Amino acid sequence: MNSSRLSDHPDRYALAHEIHARPFPALEAPARVAYLAMERAERDSGQGDRAALLRLLDHFGAAHPQPEATHYSGQLGRYVLKWELHTEFVTYTLWHSGTDRHPFDPAEFDAFPEGWLAGLSGRRMTSALIDIRDMATPGALAEYLEAHFIAESVACSVVLEDQLTIAGDFRIDSAGHLRFAIFAGEAVGERRIGRVMQRLCEIETYKSMAMLGLAGSRSLGPDLNRIEARLNAITGSLEEAETASEAALGALLALSTELEALGARFSYRLAATRAYAAIVTQRIEILRERPLGGRQTFAEFMLRRFDPAMRTVKATDQRLQALSERVWRVAALLRTRVDIERSAQSQALLESMDRRADLQLRLQHTVEGLSVVAISYYAVNLALYVLGPGAAALGVGKGVLAAVLAPVVLILAWVLIRRLRARFGGDH
Repeated sequence: MNSSRLSDHPDRYALAHEIHARPFPALEAPARVAYLAMERAERDSGQGDRAALLRLLDHFGAAHPQPEATHYSGQLGRYVLKWELHTEFVTYTLWHSGTDRHPFDPAEFDAFPEGWLAGLSGRRMTSALIDIRDMATPGALAEYLEAHFIAESVACSVVLEDQLTIAGDFRIDSAGHLRFAIFAGEAVGERRIGRVMQRLCEIETYKSMAMLGLAGSRSLGPDLNRIEARLNAITGSLEEAETASEAALGALLALSTELEALGARFSYRLAATRAYAAIVTQRIEILRERPLGGRQTFAEFMLRRFDPAMRTVKATDQRLQALSERVWRVAALLRTRVDIERSAQSQALLESMDRRADLQLRLQHTVEGLSVVAISYYAVNLALYVLGPGAAALGVGKGVLAAVLAPVVLILAWVLIRRLRARFGGDH
């Protein structure tokens, strides 16, 4: 079969290229790395971040990437630049071979033009200096760690089948940067060194992004405390018979609206924190650490310092969801109570209407009786006017005639009214 006749999905090539995008850098020891992660200037299109990259490339006279590129690697003089555009941040990794400066010299960032750094519109999420050097003896390694890291925080381990040693204390130094060190054995290839360097940068960046969730959780705490106190007060008041159910239901709906607003405001950050934390854990697992000299590994450091923060974020997220569910449960109970109260009110109203209808019926019967009497009275008088002269001629007095006519007229009037009521209103 000729495959050229097949119709490709419009995104086939783009998706295939995405798998191979963002290649790992290639570095050989010794080398120095300056790493910068900035908050995205424009999350919608990234044009501001691409414009910043183009200004940097123009400063060094380097070629531009494709207009919609999300990553770039290229030579900038004696340096190599790796640029990546992510959903919430953009990273710049700049490195060069050699050790012409002291380890962790902030002058490594001088490779970024001063005016260019000042013109970045985003805010710095993290920055780091990475010192890559040949494998050291245990004694030399101990002296190095003591000289450049905080002893109580330093994490150091051998990784990837003991071919490399990594170290870092996740502290911000006086120049505003974090410090990491990579010690590479003689047989370690430059791409493996580049992968480890990239992993360290990713661990630090995603850790910093995940910690934004902790700040959000702390700011959310007072609002949740206040809402929970109001919810407890409303729930407690439901045991009191005199509590107005509809007023309580309105207060609950207001709480639900407030919780929905908080969820809309923080849901993205809480979800992003979970994703970033998972990436940090994954990147550390890939390193396949082994403890060195009784020092804590990166995984142990995260277990003690990072994981509790993530559990706090998770607990806040769960608390927000639990409060929302609790509000709706109490609201459902209140709606049931309101429905029952309204049903009772409707029943009482129907009973009142029945009583009024019964009174009206009795009154109607009374009025009917009076109507029969009144109609009969006038009918008898009319009959006397008509029949009186004839009765007088026959010698029948008016009183006798009235006595004879009255019962007949009363019976006829009563029968007529009964028929009319049966025809138009029913006989009750």
